Amino acid sequence: WDNQWQVNVMAHVFAVRAVLPGMLARGEGYILHTASMAGVLTSHGNATYAATKHAVVGLAEWLSITYHDKGIRVSLLAPLGVRTPMLGDTEGAFAATVAGPIKEPEEVAQQVLNAIGEERFLILTDEIAQTWMERKTNDPERWLKGMRRVQAKIESYPADK
Repeated sequence: WDNQWQVNVMAHVFAVRAVLPGMLARGEGYILHTASMAGVLTSHGNATYAATKHAVVGLAEWLSITYHDKGIRVSLLAPLGVRTPMLGDTEGAFAATVAGPIKEPEEVAQQVLNAIGEERFLILTDEIAQTWMERKTNDPERWLKGMRRVQAKIESYPADK
């Protein structure tokens, strides 16, 4: 837990501590946080990852609320699956069931540039993520039941995948 907390949360805190004073002195700046949809919804198979990514979402929201009127813009990248070494096997149970449409890193980078140009807070990498967020907020009980079904599907996936 401590290692993931340091990497997934404190790295953001340390970066903000390093750049925010200068941004405030200039009256402008831009901070981009990467949280993953695991921080907005949750994630199967890794409680620590889900919890720490939720913390990053909270930090980014707080910074946006607190410093927007002081010229500091904040965006939060919450990607679904991106074809990187971290995602790993794109045919495995996780990728096949919950990673969503897997994007190429270059495509996500362009989405980030577009969002920053628009000064948009939430950067989603696929429209399905918005649908999933709406399902969670509109009917949390139904959403949890659906997530439990996905968990069962992951657990029933062949072990060699």
